Amino acid sequence: MSNNSNDISRRSFLQRSSGAGTVAAATAFTIVRPQLVRGWAGEKLKAGLIGCGGRGTAAVGNLLEGTENTELVAMGDIFEDKLETSLRRLREGRQTAKYADRIQVAPDKRFVGFDAFKKVLASDVDIVMLCTPPGYRPMHFEAAIAAKKHVFCEKPFGTDPVGVRRFMEAAKKSQELKLTVMSGAQRHFQKEYQQTVEKIKNGAIGDVVATYAYWVGTPVIQQPKGRDPKWGDMEWQHRNWYSHVWICGDQVVEQHLHNIDVICWVMGTHPDKVVATGGAVWRPKDEIHGNIYDHISADFTFANGVQMSSYCRQFPRGLYTNVSERVVGTKGSSNCRDLGERGINPYVQEHTDMVKSIRGDGPYINHAMPVAESTLTCIMARESAYSGQMITWDQIMNSKLDLMPKEFDYKLKMDVPPLPVPGQYKFV
Repeated sequence: MSNNSNDISRRSFLQRSSGAGTVAAATAFTIVRPQLVRGWAGEKLKAGLIGCGGRGTAAVGNLLEGTENTELVAMGDIFEDKLETSLRRLREGRQTAKYADRIQVAPDKRFVGFDAFKKVLASDVDIVMLCTPPGYRPMHFEAAIAAKKHVFCEKPFGTDPVGVRRFMEAAKKSQELKLTVMSGAQRHFQKEYQQTVEKIKNGAIGDVVATYAYWVGTPVIQQPKGRDPKWGDMEWQHRNWYSHVWICGDQVVEQHLHNIDVICWVMGTHPDKVVATGGAVWRPKDEIHGNIYDHISADFTFANGVQMSSYCRQFPRGLYTNVSERVVGTKGSSNCRDLGERGINPYVQEHTDMVKSIRGDGPYINHAMPVAESTLTCIMARESAYSGQMITWDQIMNSKLDLMPKEFDYKLKMDVPPLPVPGQYKFV
């Protein structure tokens, strides 16, 4: 694939600068079926869910709440218990039971296994919701675009440079096909953020001179009781996915992306380079806690010389927390939401806007490329912290790091790489 970072930067700059929900003009338009034509107003849009954990279940609830004439018709997961629990929660949950008549997932549309995503895509769905752990995002997104589906795509868009560049290639095709791609970076559809970022871009606080991004929070421990003896290595790492770099990406990628993405949105592009540091001072060195850091601090530099100071941390509950962004200008500063009005729940609003984009009732939305760039920005920081080296955008765009397994089986033997040590860990 082409690694022309300048072309990508210019394209995403235009996308970001024109505000959330717009993209550069598509270079081609292929009509495959009526549902793919913007403005097509079928009676119902059918959705399929890939990844039936808590985030996927909540996303379906948000879709049903925020839209009309949509229904869930297919579900896929590698674990049957996850799928059935999700389906039960959707049908019986306090917030979603009212939409039970729109949850039309027949027994033969419930797919389990590592190929479940293919079976969901082969179903009669118009929208596919990609909500698995992020290591699978490039593979699933590429397949969804090849199947010519509109996509709701949870963030981040991958965990390694090879995967995210694969995602970017599919992103170009999604634009050519005029497919709607909605990201899970919901701040782009939070009214306070939308209005404030627009005002900052229009000079409300003067020229931007410094930016800050924070996610100082608490750990995500999915299996505190440890491993069931029946689980093989691959099953264990999936059920405890947040503790493993290959499938999670580390906190700076999986969680802190929200804040870093807001600063990239304000700046209209990605940083050129980063120097980061981090480690694990709280996380025990055991199987439950895996091989991710519990804190990373990064200093990014944009092409115009403006810096972003970024810090993320996951320490035990009861300690200091702070999830925020700040932009400092020559005439003042902003927390990126203080110059706007409060709107509805952005997790709901993004689905409302996604369906409007598909039907042609609102602006065309394709967030694939800008959020892919934000994902690579976060990976750039992780790799700098792990290696102890300054990492540039050109380096990350040419990195050969590929963390994805080459085979998949519940009992597959998978050794866990050691916790990265700067000076010993090699960036490739």
